[in-house]
Amino acid sequence: MNFQNTNNLFFIGVAGTGMSALAQYCAGIGKTVSGSDRYFAPNTFNDTQEKLEKFKVKCFPQDASGINENTELIIISTAVEDDNIEIQKAKQLNIPIIKRSELLTIISDTKKTIAVGGTSGKSTTTAMIFEILDGAGLQPSIISGAGLVRLQERNFIGNAFVGKGEWLVIEADESDGSIVSYHPEIGLLLNIDKDHKEIEELNDIFQTFKNNSNKFIVNASHELAAHFSENINQDFSSTDERAGFMATNFNQNGFDMQFKIKGVLFEMKAIGRHNMENALAAVCVASQCGVKLQTCAAALKKYKGIYRRNQILGKKNEVLVIDDYAHNPAKCAAAIVGVQPLSNKVIAWFQPHGYGPTKFLRNDFVEEIANSLRPQDEIWMSEIFYAGGTAVKDISANDLIQDLQAKGCNAFFVEDRNDLVKTLQPHLQENAVLLLMGARDPSLADFAKEVYNNL
Repeated sequence: MNFQNTNNLFFIGVAGTGMSALAQYCAGIGKTVSGSDRYFAPNTFNDTQEKLEKFKVKCFPQDASGINENTELIIISTAVEDDNIEIQKAKQLNIPIIKRSELLTIISDTKKTIAVGGTSGKSTTTAMIFEILDGAGLQPSIISGAGLVRLQERNFIGNAFVGKGEWLVIEADESDGSIVSYHPEIGLLLNIDKDHKEIEELNDIFQTFKNNSNKFIVNASHELAAHFSENINQDFSSTDERAGFMATNFNQNGFDMQFKIKGVLFEMKAIGRHNMENALAAVCVASQCGVKLQTCAAALKKYKGIYRRNQILGKKNEVLVIDDYAHNPAKCAAAIVGVQPLSNKVIAWFQPHGYGPTKFLRNDFVEEIANSLRPQDEIWMSEIFYAGGTAVKDISANDLIQDLQAKGCNAFFVEDRNDLVKTLQPHLQENAVLLLMGARDPSLADFAKEVYNNL
């Protein structure tokens, strides 16, 4: 396929984070872009739809009305099944169909690409690299899995931007194996933890990612990632002094953090050592692009964060409410530990997504969360989010809660999340942190706001 000469694109599932980013990017480089989503309905407001249409992405209900003989290429997400009415129509019209990851591969091959890989921290690090390169005047592009607050303030969705420069920063996803398709100028590996796949399979995937990268940078602090180092002098670490880029003098004071890299002071509005490590990774990559440390520090000082990553909704009745996208064991544990310096008591709520993933990671969730909680902290869960399809519902979030209770944790199950505020109200105390965690469910952001408003 000659993508340069393919102009009329249609995205099935265009409201999804990864799909909307690609749709915006393609519209930004001059393609005619349209798409559908099951969340779009006639005469019904949808925020994502409104923003997409503002940036010239025409939106349709998922009823095949947007696909016709002029459509040259169909892009689908992994969530779209073969019996979808729009896929059937595309096949009838002999329109080529490719996956989201295939289109991202095609796009990334047109730029000097920085691909950010690893189990946790991809969206944040991708955003930080973009911020630094932009602050350095390199006019980068970005295709990400989360909206940058700075771009959202300009009424973008925030997960994509077309710059005039040669660099493109992307998230490289290992969960669907698509990371092996990219051939980046710089490949970055943040960490490796069991998530969608077993460690052995992840090791094979990340080895291919390394082989396909012109330059490869790893986190020398993370044992499994460090194994893939090709040159310790271009790696980063918060613990290994051999690494070329090391963070020292870390200090968290409320919502502000400080640390040093090669003697240069960095100050940021962020929470948790894991975000310091993400920033260190971004600085390490930017340095390979020729950006000076002082420029990196100036850019990160202005960094405003990304959507639903340690996003502070506010303080209500002396309770601080934070919304977070954490959804795998390592991310949930890091989110909990990250907010603990803010309060003597953290009440964490988590909505697992997908029955298969929850069953696969059951023991890991229990171990990671149990190890992250202090004696006074609490973990609450509501029932697993079901996105439809043929999933076997053979596990409940309550199974995880019972496992946590058996370990002596303060663990509670509220089947219907709408009962959460009323049920946990007696557990709230002055200056507590209420941390809300979950992913994939598009209503989570609104739910978090409802919790905040109802406190």
